[in-house]
Amino acid sequence: MKDLSSWQPCALPPVMPIIGQFAKLDPIIDERYFDDLWQAYSADQKGEIWAYLPYGPFASREEFFAFARSTYRGEDPMFHALIDVKSGQAVGVASLMRINADHGVIEVGHICYAPIAQRTAITTEALYLFGCRVFDELGYRRFEWKCNAANQASCRAAERFGFTFEGTFRQALVVKGNNRDTAWFSIIDSEWPKLRLAYETWLQSDNFDENAKQLKSLGELKG
Repeated sequence: MKDLSSWQPCALPPVMPIIGQFAKLDPIIDERYFDDLWQAYSADQKGEIWAYLPYGPFASREEFFAFARSTYRGEDPMFHALIDVKSGQAVGVASLMRINADHGVIEVGHICYAPIAQRTAITTEALYLFGCRVFDELGYRRFEWKCNAANQASCRAAERFGFTFEGTFRQALVVKGNNRDTAWFSIIDSEWPKLRLAYETWLQSDNFDENAKQLKSLGELKG
């Protein structure tokens, strides 16, 4: 049994951006990113990015802005705009949520990335940046990912990013009139150093060809 007699509660996440080479995560404190997000989300004409979220899609800019004003600005969930460093445009959001500083547990959730950001280095680096904040900067013990168990894309993403599947909470929620079984995943602090090295190796420029295609996958580098 691990001795935690000297354990001290963690600090809450600061309202400060986290900046990488491809991605920037900026806590949302005002409306500066809302128009970018509406434009980027509008490329998803079928509303597929909202399928497993408890809100959306939105019929108009005004409807989206009203939602964003009431949802994106808060302490928990603490929403971050995902910024494409190259273009300077917001291309999605993700949040740090269910923050339990006393026990060192925190979750990433409400992930909603526009089509232009999906399956890019931006989203992979975003998870790495969150991990650095959670473990290296703030000293949390456990980083969680939860999703609808029917959302196989999200389950695959969790495992690709290094989260370990822990089980399914059956009939956990009712979302948009449907049952949701919730799949639980986590990374714990002892796993992070090896995983961080895999991310940092993956993110090196020599791991991408002239068309920005990866040469080695994160899965390969994780071993």
